[in-house]
Amino acid sequence: MNNDEQLRYPTGRFTARDSYAPEEVKANISRIEAVPAKIEALVSTLTPQQLATPYRPGGWTALQVIHHIPDSHMNAYIRVKWSLTEDTPTIKAYDETTWALTPETRADPSISIALLKALHIKWVTLLKGLTKEDLEKKFFHPDSKKYIRLDQAIASYAWHGEHHLGHLKIVAGQL
Repeated sequence: MNNDEQLRYPTGRFTARDSYAPEEVKANISRIEAVPAKIEALVSTLTPQQLATPYRPGGWTALQVIHHIPDSHMNAYIRVKWSLTEDTPTIKAYDETTWALTPETRADPSISIALLKALHIKWVTLLKGLTKEDLEKKFFHPDSKKYIRLDQAIASYAWHGEHHLGHLKIVAGQL
């Protein structure tokens, strides 16, 4: 792995499997549940200068990463809800790069940390209540042109939170 690859993917790239065993789903939900506290603890150590620092040349600033995480996870929560209430819905994709430039992404990071904490309480409650049949439900992603099972989406977002935590650790000098 070259240096740019290490900076882009500090926890490695995510590769979905066809399915996940119940104990793996449970572990991934626990990873999702743990992310807000880990991010809050790390962000509390960052200086204003570090918040304005990109995690890699050409990358987002730490502040943009902090605001991105709840944006992404809100979309994930909604995708799960659609999958549970509709028959293999086509989800709404969004341009995360332009979302990272909207005005609130320059606001105090406590706004997004509070949102992330509340969102994850509700999202994890939902995820813990899913049945084996629910986990096999899918949504269609119009950008990737792939059907994504809910157990795969859970694994992906467990990775996603840790992936961006890795970016914040880079800025904090912990990686």
